[in-house]
Amino acid sequence: MNRLGAMPPWQKSFVQVGMLTCSLTGGVYLLGHEFHVNKAVLGSHAVLAWHGITAMLAILALGSVLPFHLKAGLKSKRKLISGASQVGCLSVLLITAALLYYGPEDIRDLAITSHWIVGLLFLACFIFHGVFKANRVRTKPY
Repeated sequence: MNRLGAMPPWQKSFVQVGMLTCSLTGGVYLLGHEFHVNKAVLGSHAVLAWHGITAMLAILALGSVLPFHLKAGLKSKRKLISGASQVGCLSVLLITAALLYYGPEDIRDLAITSHWIVGLLFLACFIFHGVFKANRVRTKPY
């Protein structure tokens, strides 16, 4: 690891696989259940179960980056907006997921809609954070 806050290769792969498989299974279920695209297959309980399993992996991946990568990112102020956006989105996703299972019935529709909208927003932030380099203004010391 040559840069402060850079993840070792195993951790980077774990985070990418965890977050992307969770997003992929959630997107597949969204297409089937909410948008009725091949609902019998894409909106099935099996897809939802896989989404739950991959969400557990994504939560483990999040936990692995919190102590070091997140702290270093805050100190360096690199990719601060995309990183903070991801943490915010993941917090909302965890809360809405808990509300889907344990919350009152009268807010279920709001929890469902919030969960998939924030999930799509998270995926965009995650891809942006991982692909684009931070633009920092470098000043030369005189």
